[in-house]
Amino acid sequence: MEIFWFIILVIMLGMYVILDGYDFGAGIVHLLFAKTDEERAAIRNAIGPFWDANEVWLIASGGVLFFAFPTLYASAFSGFYLPLMLVLWFLIFRAIGLELRGQIHNRLWERFWEKAFGVASLCLALFFGAALGNVVRGVNLGMVENGVSTQEGHYFFLQLWNPTLDPLAESHGIIDWFTILLGIVSVITLTIHGANWIILKTSSTINSRLKSIIFKLNIVLCVLVILTAALWQYVKPFPLNNLIDHAWLWIFPLIAAVGLIGQFWIHKFTKDGMGFLFSCLFILGSFASTVASLFPNVLPSTNSVNPSLTIYNVAAHEYGLSVGMYWFIIAFILVIIYFIIQFRVFKGKLDDVGYGDH
Repeated sequence: MEIFWFIILVIMLGMYVILDGYDFGAGIVHLLFAKTDEERAAIRNAIGPFWDANEVWLIASGGVLFFAFPTLYASAFSGFYLPLMLVLWFLIFRAIGLELRGQIHNRLWERFWEKAFGVASLCLALFFGAALGNVVRGVNLGMVENGVSTQEGHYFFLQLWNPTLDPLAESHGIIDWFTILLGIVSVITLTIHGANWIILKTSSTINSRLKSIIFKLNIVLCVLVILTAALWQYVKPFPLNNLIDHAWLWIFPLIAAVGLIGQFWIHKFTKDGMGFLFSCLFILGSFASTVASLFPNVLPSTNSVNPSLTIYNVAAHEYGLSVGMYWFIIAFILVIIYFIIQFRVFKGKLDDVGYGDH
């Protein structure tokens, strides 16, 4: 049952990254690349009918984490308390930036909330990438000092950064040079993803410019992916043991590579949805590759005193997991039906939706 719920959690988090990820990316494009009011309006129209529904996957993932892996939930939410509070505020400002912009027709008011939406989207992409970097790097479980555990084995707390910004320091911070690198990779990845969504859902004048931006950003992304993979070996020696032991797992890096390479043909795609398909493949392949390399760990320990948190030592009782499976299946079917209806209602281009106009 632990493996079943772990797969469910990974699928739900993957859905969140794909769906709300293009919202973040659209917000970054809105902030950095949109030049006219018409282009900014087209971007808001592209995500307007979807962004709040996409966040359901984050809430549902938190619910599954709380239900199936309560020890991990308690450990992560206390240890990552500071960045989680920042993420909460960024989510709030992204939402109210979209909703409050059109309430008062004043240029200063509209520009303020447009910037709030864009900056919050950028910071969310950065922080979620850094969060993944913290999981990959591991944390000091038990708050070990000089070889002695000062807390319970599943407890940790991270400051925002340590003075050295060294991922190998005994006292970690949320922000170090490795997690910053993962955050930058996340920002570029989601910017490309959001740009592809805008191309798919609008006929805006910004689309031709976005294709050139995607091509250039993809070059940077390729370099950063190679650099990150190399530095991962330094931060966490032998990170690919699972992939070496189980050759079929290489399908996930292969999917990521196909998605990454496919973006270089962005100018030649005759169908607007092809770019979005390739960015989805890269995100899903990269996320699945990371999860596969860590399995069965869900939060690695950086010390030798306390063991890593795995799906087996953080899971709830098997009886509860078994009963919850039936209720989850019902809920999951209802959510899928809702999203199918939503995407059918808002299929095609959304240039004339007029989202946020009051």
